[in-house]
Amino acid sequence: MSKLEPIRGVRGMNDVLPADEALWERLEDTVAGVMRAYGFQRIRTPIVESTRLFVRGIGEVTDIVEKEMYSFVDSLNGEALTLRPENTASVVRAVIEHNLLYTGPKKLWYAGPMFRHERPQKGRYRQFHQIGAESMGLAGPESDAELILLCARLWTDLDLPPVRLEINTLGSAEERRRHRDALIAYFEAHHDQLDDDARRRLHSNPLRILDTKNPAMQALVDAAPRLIDHLGDASRAHFETLQALLRSQNQPFTINPRLVRGLDYYNLTVFEWVAADGLTICGGGRYDPLIAMLGGKDAPASGFAMGVERVLDLMRDAARQAADAPMCDVYIVHNGGLPSDTAALNLAERLRDAGVDVVCHAGGGSFKSQFKRADASGAVLALVLGEDELARGEVSIKWLRADAHDAGTQQIRVPAAEAIERVIAALIAQDEDDDDDDLIDLDVASADEDGDEADGENGAKMTRH
Repeated sequence: MSKLEPIRGVRGMNDVLPADEALWERLEDTVAGVMRAYGFQRIRTPIVESTRLFVRGIGEVTDIVEKEMYSFVDSLNGEALTLRPENTASVVRAVIEHNLLYTGPKKLWYAGPMFRHERPQKGRYRQFHQIGAESMGLAGPESDAELILLCARLWTDLDLPPVRLEINTLGSAEERRRHRDALIAYFEAHHDQLDDDARRRLHSNPLRILDTKNPAMQALVDAAPRLIDHLGDASRAHFETLQALLRSQNQPFTINPRLVRGLDYYNLTVFEWVAADGLTICGGGRYDPLIAMLGGKDAPASGFAMGVERVLDLMRDAARQAADAPMCDVYIVHNGGLPSDTAALNLAERLRDAGVDVVCHAGGGSFKSQFKRADASGAVLALVLGEDELARGEVSIKWLRADAHDAGTQQIRVPAAEAIERVIAALIAQDEDDDDDDLIDLDVASADEDGDEADGENGAKMTRH
């Protein structure tokens, strides 16, 4: 019988392997904490939506709708469906459907996979992940400033290398119409200098011509009419207030007049966070008309979305996260067989009850091979249940890390009834040693006042730093 050919994953849709999971968890946990600090609540929307949602929300004459959406017809009922290419439209749909703005403004955030049929490259995949926030029912520039400052705090908490903030204003719909007419007239006068993409967009979406990456068109684009010259007093005031708010918080920014959005529902503030390599890791802005465009009652809104894979690349490049993060605190080594399996499983469950991360060896093997696995797991301690330990009702505790607290002890044997408290005490001591290494100027006065040292003697719950 011939060997079956392995089935491979879809190109541009990547697995997240255990070696990367610690990095993802750090990002997700940090995001959740920052969102909570700013009063945002999480919303989860389906991956599949009606195709009409994105055609209406994003627009038919866009690259996303024309070329990139994964759309299909449900063979059971003939409904046109699409894997979501972005999540703002889905969040707005959910807000309208469930009448969430009835009780007042809402600040919502989301995280999850999106899908676009693009040519895969670094930081750009066919299944990619976004984290975003949407402030709905809030009209002022202070809401825009809060979103920008939230991002800035997130970059700091993630220890990202410097990323620069670029801002612009798109004004109102009427101001954009005047600017659009001026752009069309300008580019028509220079029609022979336009590439095929620009000619296709000239009457359907001329703003996107300003975002061209074609070097041959840069001089032409640089001399094009500027939107800022078509702004009215209200739009200018909104933009100037935003700048003042950012300056009040010492947030550096650059005004980029070529920063645009090709979608009609964007207005006033737009912003992007750009890495040193020139790649945008996060983009946002105000989209006051969108809620009404999708069938809801007219209400202001603004938001942003960040590319998770691009942020993770920056985290890796900054070497802020160890790729081989430990999978557990404790690895249990044992003989196998029903008595040993029972004792090992019981010990593992009681340690987990106490908040300790445990891997209990499975699959048999010699103690030598088990200790190799224990060392590779990154565990601080190995707990040994051999024949002698089981017969005596004891557990051997072996320190696996050369830099571990009490590593010089190497191995001790304790009564099984004391094993959990001894393990917790050892792990807490290890955490305290790590903190001492990281915090040179640690102020211990408050700990002295409390008079409570984490010695693990009460055997209750382990609290990890």
